[in-house]
Amino acid sequence: MAIIITDECINCGACEPECPNNAIYESGVEWAIADGTTVTGPYKLSDGEIVEASQRLQPLTNEIYYIVPDKCTECMGFHEEPQCAAVCPVDCCVPDPDRKESEAVLLDRKSRLHI
Repeated sequence: MAIIITDECINCGACEPECPNNAIYESGVEWAIADGTTVTGPYKLSDGEIVEASQRLQPLTNEIYYIVPDKCTECMGFHEEPQCAAVCPVDCCVPDPDRKESEAVLLDRKSRLHI
């Protein structure tokens, strides 16, 4: 499952530089699949939508840091545990109960993001 940042977030920013997939963004900041990855060209999101990797997409929130689920791999293939959760001073980086994904799915996402 992807990690989410709950509304207990204090906007400290400790999580953002720890993400190996550049899946964490400051509130209000547009995101792209290409940010921090090697992806170019068309990319299929988990909802089936196809976007250009460099296309800037709307922020998921304008209030707190957020994690793009289509870029989150829970640090699989990089670290033993999600690094955002490891460094969060208020423990607001938690598994998303609405997005349960297997290790195979997370590792496949990693391989698609880092060709």
